[in-house]
Amino acid sequence: MEKMPITKEGLEKLREELQRMEREERPKNIRAIAEARSHGDISENAEYHAAKERQSFIQGRINELKVALGKAEIITVDGGPTDRVVFGRTVLLYDLNTEEEVSYQLVGLYESAPENGKISIESPLGRGLIGRMVGDEVKIKIPRGIQEFEILEIR
Repeated sequence: MEKMPITKEGLEKLREELQRMEREERPKNIRAIAEARSHGDISENAEYHAAKERQSFIQGRINELKVALGKAEIITVDGGPTDRVVFGRTVLLYDLNTEEEVSYQLVGLYESAPENGKISIESPLGRGLIGRMVGDEVKIKIPRGIQEFEILEIR
């Protein structure tokens, strides 16, 4: 089984989500199905069908979280050199196209939240940054075209 790198914080968030799905969302959905069923004929009962669809989504997410937790391998990056971009590091970039500075932390797939400055090491940008050094210019092919960055700082 292939291991999936994750930060300690990311692993904790996955555990919390699994616990919430199993202890809150699934029981709430079971009650919604029972309530909809109590209204009689379920063949044309939109509430029932919506609740059953939600049940499928919840169970799928629970299964996905269990697989992710089984593959998770905590990678710690405290201390150590900051001369190269590696998992867990935060990278300050200068976007040569927009002439703006952006900052991203490289994290695991399940922790990725670009809107919060966290990108997956499996994303095009993440893959392009791994192993690079301060001062390197990086060209990344993304869906909207080629983006060019200069690495200003690694922390």
